[in-house]
Amino acid sequence: MANTGKLMNLIRNVSSFGLALCPLDVRQESTRHTEALDAITRFIGVGRYSEWDEDTRLTWLSGELMNKRPLIRHGAWRDNSMFSDTAVDTLETFAAIAECPEESLGAYVISQATSASDVMAVLMLQRNAGVAKELRVVPLFETLDDLKGAKKSMETLYTTPAYVGSLRDRKQEIMIGYSDSAKDAGRLAASWAQYESQEELAALAKQYHIDLTFFHGKGGTVGRGGNPSTFDAILSHAPETINGRFRVTEQGEMINQNFGHAERAERTLDIYTAAVLAEKQTKRPVPSAEWRELMHKLSEKSCAAYRKIVRGDERFVPYFRSATPELELSELKIGSRPAKRKASGGVESLRAIPWNFAWTQTRLNLPTWLGVGQAVNEMLDSEDAEAFRNMYNEWGSFRTTIDLVEMVLAKSEPVIAKHYDDLLVTDDLAKELGLEIRQIHHDTEQAVLRLANHTELGEDNALLCRVLKVRNPYVDCLNVLQAETLKRLRAVPEGEGDSERKKVLNDALLTTITGIANGMGNTG
Repeated sequence: MANTGKLMNLIRNVSSFGLALCPLDVRQESTRHTEALDAITRFIGVGRYSEWDEDTRLTWLSGELMNKRPLIRHGAWRDNSMFSDTAVDTLETFAAIAECPEESLGAYVISQATSASDVMAVLMLQRNAGVAKELRVVPLFETLDDLKGAKKSMETLYTTPAYVGSLRDRKQEIMIGYSDSAKDAGRLAASWAQYESQEELAALAKQYHIDLTFFHGKGGTVGRGGNPSTFDAILSHAPETINGRFRVTEQGEMINQNFGHAERAERTLDIYTAAVLAEKQTKRPVPSAEWRELMHKLSEKSCAAYRKIVRGDERFVPYFRSATPELELSELKIGSRPAKRKASGGVESLRAIPWNFAWTQTRLNLPTWLGVGQAVNEMLDSEDAEAFRNMYNEWGSFRTTIDLVEMVLAKSEPVIAKHYDDLLVTDDLAKELGLEIRQIHHDTEQAVLRLANHTELGEDNALLCRVLKVRNPYVDCLNVLQAETLKRLRAVPEGEGDSERKKVLNDALLTTITGIANGMGNTG
């Protein structure tokens, strides 16, 4: 029976593939490692790690990495007087890593990495836990400032013997954050920062004879670095930054779309493979000094315009929370990760997935285009106008970015967003902001049409126009239903949190969320 049944099939599978068919990455925020090391340094009586400056941290970490002894014995972190719950959780994670078969884990990704010590800290915590084959440590540079400072951080690491000695075959992996940088500075400024950062990091790795692979943390929406054309997206990366290797995230929200069926999965992998091979064989233009100067001006202008609304206008957060289903998204517990990194805080603490997802639901798609229109108009009205137009016509990477903004504008429906405002926004000041944002949307449309020399959005994308003409009437109905459902949900008294009425409304909301996400075509 066992020789011909399911047990024998299982035995053969394990014999052929092992228990770990695919290694998993571990991912944690840098502040958690700082908190854990702070507890350790207090426990062993050498001070407070969290209060040390960068040089002091690096000196101490380098010295301790040269020692073979652990900083603390296993389980010492269970001392509640010295170790917080989050510090215990972090140290228990490293202890679990030490117990896992080495083939079951791949990389340790550090989100919100800001400095060289953030990377060294993970190396130290692995050594302390007794990890036999240490996971490769992958810093994730996410915000605009972190992307600009990535070169300095990595150069510090490449000149630190304790770190370079830990690299297997001098191989380094660096993750580029597309989501949080766009949320921080706007799509246009983030896009240029990502491009420049990859150029600098690739040149730095070559200088220090490091074999570098970039890990691209993209999502499904354009606001998170997504692009419906994977092939074009890969070819828009800076030259000499791929070199036959391309690692990218597929968010949980996009897996079904790209890998839900065997044929679709095969097609997705075909596109990735073809694009990486084509990139290796294709000589693409390197931006000239003039183009770089134009991009610096453009990104500064767009970032300032974006942050003026998102960070500088006190009406923005109340408007965002009332005009979109952001609060309800976190309560429904959908998505691949928690909605927020921290329980408190405003937009800065919100993860990029619900940030983009909420605006996609209302069809405004604000994260992709906000700041673009004002910057483009200012460039077209300046003495650089002719050079700016030439850059759009001749440089594929920049043209791809603007064309994506145009596509998202074509998908947007400010009239639908106004319907949400009319039903859900009760504060007069917030309503005024909604009106201003819709005017900015209109101005951005005109600016993009002006640059692209188009008379209407998507005029050179006949397929998109046909799809929108067929799809929009159905999605419009779902938006009307969603806005009404949100209005009724918010009217439910607090004491009826578990009532049947609220459950029915939540089910209805979830149905509309799924329908709109599928209708819009790019999510996650």
